[in-house]
Amino acid sequence: MIGFTAVLMWALLALLTIGSAPVPPFLLNALCFGIGGVLGLAWVARRGFGVLRGVGWKVYAFGTLGLFGYHFLYFTAFRIAPAAETGLIAYLWPLFIVLLSGLLPGEQLTARHVIGALLAFAGAALIVLGSGGTGQTSALGFALAFACALTWAGYSVLSRRLGAVPTESVTVYCLATAVLSLVAHLALEDTYWPQGGLGWASVVALGLGPVGAAFFTWDIGMKKGDIQILGVASYAAPLLSTLVLVLAGITAPGWTLLLAAVLITGGAALAARPRRLPEASASAEA
Repeated sequence: MIGFTAVLMWALLALLTIGSAPVPPFLLNALCFGIGGVLGLAWVARRGFGVLRGVGWKVYAFGTLGLFGYHFLYFTAFRIAPAAETGLIAYLWPLFIVLLSGLLPGEQLTARHVIGALLAFAGAALIVLGSGGTGQTSALGFALAFACALTWAGYSVLSRRLGAVPTESVTVYCLATAVLSLVAHLALEDTYWPQGGLGWASVVALGLGPVGAAFFTWDIGMKKGDIQILGVASYAAPLLSTLVLVLAGITAPGWTLLLAAVLITGGAALAARPRRLPEASASAEA
């Protein structure tokens, strides 16, 4: 349940990212992760800052690159490609988590995983082919969204193997990402601040929720929760995100968009369906 709160917060990520325009990606990263990092300091204060000293630098580097890379790709994609289509492609990460998890020791890929992958990719293809955005900008945006889905899946799967690392370490990930993003912004981007109260509210909301508290609750869910149930629950993210965009009037509802959402979510859910272990069946019969 704690992990699923992250999924609910991420359902607002696309809407708030759009609301933060025209802030460039690196500056938006710096602002949001700065807020998220400050929020994390309150989390660390519960146990004391000494808990961070036992974490190795390689773990901090891994977490920082994961958060920095994913959100740079995500924010950039939303700046240059249609919102709903980009969001659905970006939310292929639950499927990729399932596929990558199958490559871990003790796991295996099955025909169900492959069929689920094909269904989800059919949904992504439907988005790209049916969006009407055939220009270079949209194509690049879709490619970046696909890359960010792979990035987040890799980060999440590897986090599962770092179960002994305290969740407080996410605070360092956020603060380091904010610093890297600020340096990159100063070197590569022109500065454009949020426009009006709505723009600033979107940035603050991003930093407090989808780019803040969500990372801490997700880390708890991945390390201490039921990974299968949390994985299945994550597939609600693309549907919820698209629904939010439609309700906000940013995206017009349509059968193509609905079919793509069903294919992506259905394929991911099929791939995530837990297989029945022979050992478990034998134990139950005994």
